[in-house]
Amino acid sequence: MPRELRVIGPRQVALQTYEDVPLKPDEVRGQGILSGISHGTEMNLYRGTSAFADHEFDMDLRLFVPRKGPAPAGEIGYEWVGRLTEVGADVHHLKPGDLVHMLIPHRDTQTFVPENFPYRGRIEALPAGVTPEQAIILALAGVALAAVHDARIKVGDRVAIFGLGAIGLLAVQLARLAGAGWIDAIDLHPARRELAMRFGADRTLDPAACDVGYEIKTASDHHGADVAIELSGHYAALNEAIRSVRMAGTVVAGGFYQGGATALRLGEEWHLNRITMVSTMAWWECPHRDHPLWNRPRINQVVTDLLAAGKLDTDGLISHRFPFARAAEAYELVDRHPEDVVKVVLAY
Repeated sequence: MPRELRVIGPRQVALQTYEDVPLKPDEVRGQGILSGISHGTEMNLYRGTSAFADHEFDMDLRLFVPRKGPAPAGEIGYEWVGRLTEVGADVHHLKPGDLVHMLIPHRDTQTFVPENFPYRGRIEALPAGVTPEQAIILALAGVALAAVHDARIKVGDRVAIFGLGAIGLLAVQLARLAGAGWIDAIDLHPARRELAMRFGADRTLDPAACDVGYEIKTASDHHGADVAIELSGHYAALNEAIRSVRMAGTVVAGGFYQGGATALRLGEEWHLNRITMVSTMAWWECPHRDHPLWNRPRINQVVTDLLAAGKLDTDGLISHRFPFARAAEAYELVDRHPEDVVKVVLAY
């Protein structure tokens, strides 16, 4: 029987079986090839550290409110790539064998209505020549592109990107495409810094080995980056991003921050330099800041086109591959040894 992955408690995941029901005329069904583990959102849900552990998000109020009752054991994941095996009689734009990318949980099979799919619009087959290993980064590339759009990068801008996981490494490439004149890429881990240089960064910095804010400010006649994009989800990195931008510069915060912000010192550079801090969020029904000209389906189409055209490099982003049956080991690796991984995927 097919299996799906569910969180059953803090740092506990389990595979549970289910049955595929007969296909409806407006549905399609696909068989999984790969799905990616999100090192931010998913890992915080896995650890039980997310606000969702004891709160619910009221979509009308746009407010976290106390959860009534225990948190339900739930599906997890939003990076799934597979090939269609069945197509309903009323679906004419897709066919068996088409490769698709879905914002949908870790599962052997997926059955869905391809019209008006949440956050995506109509699901289309991926272009010929796009591999599953490339397609697995499409959701993250959309997050990175939304962050670059929120950064309002201009041709010639100095940009600092903090956190060189998969999203950060994609943001390095997209910032260059957007016109960045100089890119500093910051991460604790040497392997990620090496990838950033290959993907187009002008310089990498190790925050454990130098004062990043000082290094960036003294390297520029404008005394800092025009914009910093923080994608690690760590408050210390967010504070360093604030320290790195020029007076009246912009910091785009895209990490899934957890817990108290003891490392964030808002009474220092953020206050004295009149820094603008922008939250970037491409999900949860948040409109693009240039809506309706831009929306999530257009973001998806752009990153798909860039990938198909070879303008986004994915080589080296997948650092580990686990069989779906060993999903628990994959989560444990990301949880305990984040320094050893870039992108971890599950293979079906």
